[in-house]
Amino acid sequence: MFFKKLNISNLKKQLRIFPFIIICPSFILISLFSCDTKQASAQTSDKENQEKIIKKYLNNCAKNYSYTFEMNKWQECLDKGLKEDSTIAYLWQQKAMPLFKARKYEAGMVFLDKAVKYDEKKWLAYRGFIKCIFAKTYKSAIADFEKIKSIEGNSFVMDHTYNFHIALSYLQLNEFEKAEKIFAKDIEEQVTQWGEDGYHHLDLFYYGISLYEQQKWEKAIIQFNKSLEKYPKFTEPMIYKAFAMSHIDKYSEEEIKSIAIEAKENKNLGNTINEDNAVYEMYPYQIRIH
Repeated sequence: MFFKKLNISNLKKQLRIFPFIIICPSFILISLFSCDTKQASAQTSDKENQEKIIKKYLNNCAKNYSYTFEMNKWQECLDKGLKEDSTIAYLWQQKAMPLFKARKYEAGMVFLDKAVKYDEKKWLAYRGFIKCIFAKTYKSAIADFEKIKSIEGNSFVMDHTYNFHIALSYLQLNEFEKAEKIFAKDIEEQVTQWGEDGYHHLDLFYYGISLYEQQKWEKAIIQFNKSLEKYPKFTEPMIYKAFAMSHIDKYSEEEIKSIAIEAKENKNLGNTINEDNAVYEMYPYQIRIH
């Protein structure tokens, strides 16, 4: 029946289609491969062009000036680079950075938001750090860290975990119990991964503070002592330890006074929070002794 209904003209048309059907899958594969290659090549070319712009306007222009004393020149160089390619996240971050160091937080955040817009994975955690330590917008810092954690887990920024910064933000929001739980879990995870040497003296100090603020004096002293094992002349845990001891009857006034005197001597010698950015910002619970 089929052959009766199919005339010769239609048969010729059908036969002409078969070679195309046989060749077509290979053609599609070749086309897809060609598209992928062109896309990869374009991305490489874009990256190379951006690196050239960074070298020209940041390395060979902006860095000829001191952003502390010649901020306008620094910014002018970066603006020229961004005029050539406004999507270079690193140039936006470099516009923001000196403004934060000058404590011009809102002005800097405008540029840092642009850096995050064009390269979220690279700059989101950094923005969270800036909000936590510099701008002190703690709820927004927590949101940034929670978002980057959903992308890459609990990684590090500025030598500390994302969870460290989240806990520190809760500490500054007076949510001490939340901070305590996050510090405890974060330290436990670091010990599991790297052993007792894995965590930082600041982890232990701030964990102790979260306990201190809840009047868990003995537990706080334990953490302050652990922090002092890593950094023996660290002023802040010494002073808070002395105050915690003053709430417990078993410690004598002489013991407490001795620790307080030693802490003051260490402070005068500069043995305080030793983070790189402490030259620009007072850290939470950092103590000034006049």
